[in-house]
Amino acid sequence: MKRLRTLVPIAAAALVLSGCAMAGTASGPAATIDPNAKVSGSITVWSWDAAAVSLKRLAGEYEKKHSGTTIKVVDIGYDNAYDKLSVGLQAGTGLPDVVTIETDHTPGYLSQFPKGFTDLTPIIGDKKADFDPSKWAASVDSTGAIKAVPWDSGTVGLFYRSDYLDAAGVDPASLTTWDALVSAGEKIKAATGHTLLTADVSSGGLFQMLLQQQGQGLFDAKGDITVSSPQAVKALTLLKELNDKGLLKNVKGWDARVTSAKNGDSAVTPEAVWWIATLTGEAAELSGKYGVAELPAFDSDGARTSNSGGSALAVPTQAKNPQLAASFAAFALADTANQVSMMKKDGLFPSYLPALKDPLFQQPDPYFGGQKVYQLFAEQTAKIPAIAYTADNAKAGDIVANAVVSSVINGADPATALKDAAKQIATATGRTIAG
Repeated sequence: MKRLRTLVPIAAAALVLSGCAMAGTASGPAATIDPNAKVSGSITVWSWDAAAVSLKRLAGEYEKKHSGTTIKVVDIGYDNAYDKLSVGLQAGTGLPDVVTIETDHTPGYLSQFPKGFTDLTPIIGDKKADFDPSKWAASVDSTGAIKAVPWDSGTVGLFYRSDYLDAAGVDPASLTTWDALVSAGEKIKAATGHTLLTADVSSGGLFQMLLQQQGQGLFDAKGDITVSSPQAVKALTLLKELNDKGLLKNVKGWDARVTSAKNGDSAVTPEAVWWIATLTGEAAELSGKYGVAELPAFDSDGARTSNSGGSALAVPTQAKNPQLAASFAAFALADTANQVSMMKKDGLFPSYLPALKDPLFQQPDPYFGGQKVYQLFAEQTAKIPAIAYTADNAKAGDIVANAVVSSVINGADPATALKDAAKQIATATGRTIAG
């Protein structure tokens, strides 16, 4: 679902959320889910695009296995999703039994509306070890209750043009650290004339990806601001170095990134597993010219992946049939066969780890020269570093994005730019700067 999220400014959803929060936090009756209860009746589910398609298919399968139930899936469209969700939570009425929420939005909603979502611990609380740890962490509230079932993961790897690397005499297996990749980038540019990577610097997305790779978000577990930490400085320094050395092509927006890939501007793309579908769908002519490796680490023993995108299913406390809603959410997302079917038919990469052991993820992909690309992402998903989120993530993200531009494009010292950003976030949110 990452492709759709990039089309809508995150700030717009943030404004809706913060505006509703100022009006108060609505709550419905607290339902206690019984995992052994017999389900019946009907529910309505909100989702969009490919996710809605997959849920409609699974709804029919659920109804066959549970007589007396009806699952209605409504594609509400991404553009309307968060407006409707925020207004419904604030009003205490108007929401369905199940809602789709993206990972980077979930913690904010759980914080702003602590009584707005049903505790799903009784039905999936024992499955923590079966999910991508970063997704689980984003779905748990301040009390430790699991309030959303993780769905898809945006496991990150390094996509590379194998022909460019071959021309420069660079072995993909040697790209184990970012320092090694920068050195390789200089060789590639000298040999081919191409930049190392293309990015939308103004979005701040790549910076946050590099920060999560080091096990840190914009805030720590206490809610303190961490954007000026040593890890953050290291991430921003890397981006500035890439630009200073002429190894980074800066573009604006999703379409420009796709066009850059089609045109072959750069040698590598650090991106999530869903980039596979983007390449095969938008740049079929490049089949056989791409490979995938683990993300380079900052340190020799550091994580070789991160996250970008993903979503979950949650049950509002105003749901009319929370028992059936929770049962269906678990059926769809905490089930190997169902998660595999959504991957196979709709391209939704599971955060449910048992599903990643299916033979589907071991198949060679001709587009990538026969490489088992999904196996690589499957192996890395359980290793995605979990980070802390707050209700102010979107607001902080905008400020950090400006700091990234200030340093990478305008030449400001990374540590200074991030210290200024931390102060701005503190002023805007009332939070304390960590350390």
